[in-house]
Amino acid sequence: MTWPQSAKRYLACFEEMHARKRPSVVVPVERNFFRRKGPPIPEVQLGHFLSLCDSTGMLQHATHSVPDRAHGYCIDDNARALLLASALASSDEVALPDAMTARFAAFINHAWNADTGRFRNFMSYDRRWLEESGSEDSHGRTLWALAECARKDKDRSRRRWATALFRMALPAVEAFRSPRAWTFSLLGLDIFAAQNNGDAVTDRMRRLLADRLMSALSTAESKGWVWFEDVLAYDNARLPQALIRTGMAMQIPAYTEAGLRSLRWLTKLQTTSLGHFRPVGTQSFGKARQVPEAFDQQPVEAAAMISACIAAWQAEGSAEWPDEAMRAFRWFQGENDLRATLIDAETGGCLDGLHPDRPNENRGAESTLSYLLGLVEMRQLIRVSATDQSKSVSRLIRSTVSTIAPQAIPGALIVSLPIPESSGLISAAGSSKSRRETVQTGD
Repeated sequence: MTWPQSAKRYLACFEEMHARKRPSVVVPVERNFFRRKGPPIPEVQLGHFLSLCDSTGMLQHATHSVPDRAHGYCIDDNARALLLASALASSDEVALPDAMTARFAAFINHAWNADTGRFRNFMSYDRRWLEESGSEDSHGRTLWALAECARKDKDRSRRRWATALFRMALPAVEAFRSPRAWTFSLLGLDIFAAQNNGDAVTDRMRRLLADRLMSALSTAESKGWVWFEDVLAYDNARLPQALIRTGMAMQIPAYTEAGLRSLRWLTKLQTTSLGHFRPVGTQSFGKARQVPEAFDQQPVEAAAMISACIAAWQAEGSAEWPDEAMRAFRWFQGENDLRATLIDAETGGCLDGLHPDRPNENRGAESTLSYLLGLVEMRQLIRVSATDQSKSVSRLIRSTVSTIAPQAIPGALIVSLPIPESSGLISAAGSSKSRRETVQTGD
């Protein structure tokens, strides 16, 4: 793990102190994140991601690591790719080339159907749209990506484009019936509203969609079932994430509390007796109020849980949430039912999931983007936690120095630091068919 320089100096002093048998001043750190041991968090690698991209945008699928042109493109993955481009542009990671970001934006721009007020979704490899309107979920996810682009893109003109298209595409959401479409739209609205304070249209839509989620939770919730529907489907953790973020931003505690309550229930449901993350399996889809099936397990669920846990931590500051985010990330690294590593740390590719008897060796866009988005969030969280620890140490040292007589410890102040267990946090086949054709709601 790359420690702040100040912490390195303190650790060196600590070691020197032991060599000289001097007493130490122990400075407690306020938060001890990431209690879970595990392999190092990889660097962000984009080799496989780039191999799935061409002059049109990002291809949906791969056969093993080879891009599969037969299934063409979809706006879902190009929206996720724009989310990744925005995340990289606003973090300490290496940003995508501007021309690459422009391709994802161009795909989304071309997908907009002004006649219907909706985005198209699926496109064949020969650039023919296969529908006039895509799913409600894909529309909501695209709004989310546009909002991120409008806030984080380094190109001022593209930010203006994203803002204008977001405004044009937002009205359609009011008629949507899919809870996940409401959710993705809320995540976009949270970002967009932060850049456009006092916008009556966006504020009204946020409250409308959040109230719909609250109503869904109130209707479906019962003893032992703290959820928004009678079934669990895909991208589950995004629903509580949206309520948590909306509640914090709008200062409506009821939204935040409902999001935290449902996320805790989902977290317990997705943690095995052995302590590792087990996402809701796709074999559970459509089965009402039953214990989820274990398989097939999909990377999109781990990425959603990482984001939701970070939102929960920001809402209430409990150290349990960074640890839960790390539990979900470790699923990619082999802490799962099959003890199988899903990622190629050298290329940034990610397997499409886990079958009951083997991993799915294909490395499609959704899986790879889910891993990369989760990775960027975890690396940023680690930076924040390291900075928080450094600030806490600095603040407490200043307090300690003011109460220690100069003769108490000759020479430099010696400080013993509690080191997180995961001390190496920053470091160095089945069918390729997606679930989107069958599980997206609102089609």
